[in-house]
Amino acid sequence: MSEESERLAKALIEFREAEGISVRELAYRTQLSQATIRLHESDRGCTPVPIAARRFEEVLGWAPGSIPTEPRETTDFELPPDSGAVTG
Repeated sequence: MSEESERLAKALIEFREAEGISVRELAYRTQLSQATIRLHESDRGCTPVPIAARRFEEVLGWAPGSIPTEPRETTDFELPPDSGAVTG
């Protein structure tokens, strides 16, 4: 776990405890899945994708861009590189 991932995990857990809310409630507030919340609170925590980082920053009251993110995320509208898709 990186130092940044550890900082995020600790902040999320402390936020939930201070607010007296569950993982489910935090997922609702951030519009992220409960699995995503659990992942980022765990010792397996990894760098979040940009949308998750922005939602964590909003709920934690952190400045935009203060959580490092994975450099790229795919959407339902694009295929990952080297997907073997034929275009044309």
